[in-house]
Amino acid sequence: MSDIMINLSSSVDNPQAGGPTAKQKKNRNTFLKRMKYLKAKGYLKDKQSNPNQRSSNNHKQSSNQNGPFPKCSLPPTAGSSGASTSPSNPPPKSLIVQNEGSQEKPKQQGSSKTAALGSCPSSSSSHKLLTSTGNPTKYLAIDCEMVGTGPKGSISKLARCSIVSYDGDVVYDKFIKPDVPITDFRTPWSGIRPRDLFKATPYAEARREILRLLMGKIIIGHAIHNDFKALSYTHPFSLTRDTSKIPLLNQKAGFPEKQVASLKRLTKAIFNRDIQTGRKGHSSVEDAKATMELYKVVEEEWERTLISRS
Repeated sequence: MSDIMINLSSSVDNPQAGGPTAKQKKNRNTFLKRMKYLKAKGYLKDKQSNPNQRSSNNHKQSSNQNGPFPKCSLPPTAGSSGASTSPSNPPPKSLIVQNEGSQEKPKQQGSSKTAALGSCPSSSSSHKLLTSTGNPTKYLAIDCEMVGTGPKGSISKLARCSIVSYDGDVVYDKFIKPDVPITDFRTPWSGIRPRDLFKATPYAEARREILRLLMGKIIIGHAIHNDFKALSYTHPFSLTRDTSKIPLLNQKAGFPEKQVASLKRLTKAIFNRDIQTGRKGHSSVEDAKATMELYKVVEEEWERTLISRS
């Protein structure tokens, strides 16, 4: 009986007294296999990288708390907007550009410089473009005053010429003495008096000075054919702008398109300003400035119209 009892007691498992049992070994082997499988699949690596992700998220949260990102920011990388570019996280091959009211379309990266600029707006887009000529120094406005010669002053001759720049600065303003006797000074309209022509520039000399200024420039005038006739000059048609024949000005003034409105009426209708008033007659400087101002009102539209016609 005693031998039997001894044999029974030795067959009972005692985990505290001996090493691990077969079941424990089996469970441990199963656990090690699972760990090895997870490690091979990269799950353990992702798990270990969680602290870095949490750090990146914390940095993103702190940036949001400190204030909005600057307007000119780098383009986001693939995956998460908070992740940085690295060999393990390369930049995307294309950027998605979406404007308001348009569909998304991929935009290929042209260079690293383009990628660095990201979504920064172009500085030139905020600037207004000049007209098609693009050079205000090429613009001049002219106005001439005439006196009468011949029988009853029926023949008009140049007695004053004024030229102003695009900004309204006076470039030329001289009284001019005709080469024939004057029979009517037309003072109520021309503003010319006998004393004004006492030491005036002779016509031939003044004409040379004026034509040198007009050469190659865009010349603006109101009923400008009268001014050119007084100068015995023909300016290139493509460089001539006659404010009495611009339908856009009549539209803005509320006049019929084909009506030839006077400079005084157009200035009053568009700028609500009176010119050519008083008993002293017209001022060619005032008229030239008003002509330039009227042209600038429709400059861009009118130049586009001329380009489309050509």
